[in-house]
Amino acid sequence: MAEKHGTRWLVLYAFVTTTLLGLTAVARGVPRQEIFDEITVHRIKVVEPDGTLRMIISNHDKLPGVIVKGKVQGPNDRPGGGMLFYNDEGSENGGLIFAGRKNAKGEVVSSGGSLSFDKYGASQIVQLAGVSDKDDRFAGLRVSDNAIGGPLNRRVWVGNAEDGAATVALCDAGGRKRIVMEVKADGASTLSFLDADGKVLQQIQPSAAPR
Repeated sequence: MAEKHGTRWLVLYAFVTTTLLGLTAVARGVPRQEIFDEITVHRIKVVEPDGTLRMIISNHDKLPGVIVKGKVQGPNDRPGGGMLFYNDEGSENGGLIFAGRKNAKGEVVSSGGSLSFDKYGASQIVQLAGVSDKDDRFAGLRVSDNAIGGPLNRRVWVGNAEDGAATVALCDAGGRKRIVMEVKADGASTLSFLDADGKVLQQIQPSAAPR
């Protein structure tokens, strides 16, 4: 009887162990999908199966400095929170950053946002930005040189500045403005052609005064 009783316990132990191992394998092997009405977090990381970082959504306090191939290169000097994008190697290649506050003097500082995409191994190749604070007031789209390993000079600017003028500027490979189309706040418009030193070679204006 003792031998039979011991056999039962062995069978029961084997069954329970096998069941628990099976449940653990299923829980780990089957992706789970959760539905939430609301999530409150300080930071979210998106990674590849091998752990390579692909995206971070974070408040300002936990936003990292620039990351290159998975290693942080320095402290975070961005003014606000946002979302950072990373390439297949875990290096930063763009992001969405936004901020805005008043300082102790009541002045508006760091107010605005920027959506950018970086050139491989360099800074922004395309940037859509808008800033309006005590130091800067501009909004527009900037496109930089896209040659791999080449310079990162501005080639196109479409936007407006503090003086209220709307501008389209086309630049050469050195980042120098060569054609500028501008409409000032009062409606006065010009099309200018410039040399490498910024001197106006020719300027076209409308024959009639703006309304």
